[in-house]
Amino acid sequence: MADSAVTADEKRHDQLTTAPKSTEADAEPRIEVSKHDGVTRVDIRDDASFRPGAGAEGRSDS
Repeated sequence: MADSAVTADEKRHDQLTTAPKSTEADAEPRIEVSKHDGVTRVDIRDDASFRPGAGAEGRSDS
């Protein structure tokens, strides 16, 4: 299969699932993109396994 025939979604899936301990869950969508009146909005999905942020080390509630 030629590279031009591979979609961006297929490339992303391959990249996220080729590591030795990776699973299909690693390739699940993490963002939602919507466009309204010429404005593009990118939101982190509520069900995303990995979310941006400070992480456990940066939390002040521990």
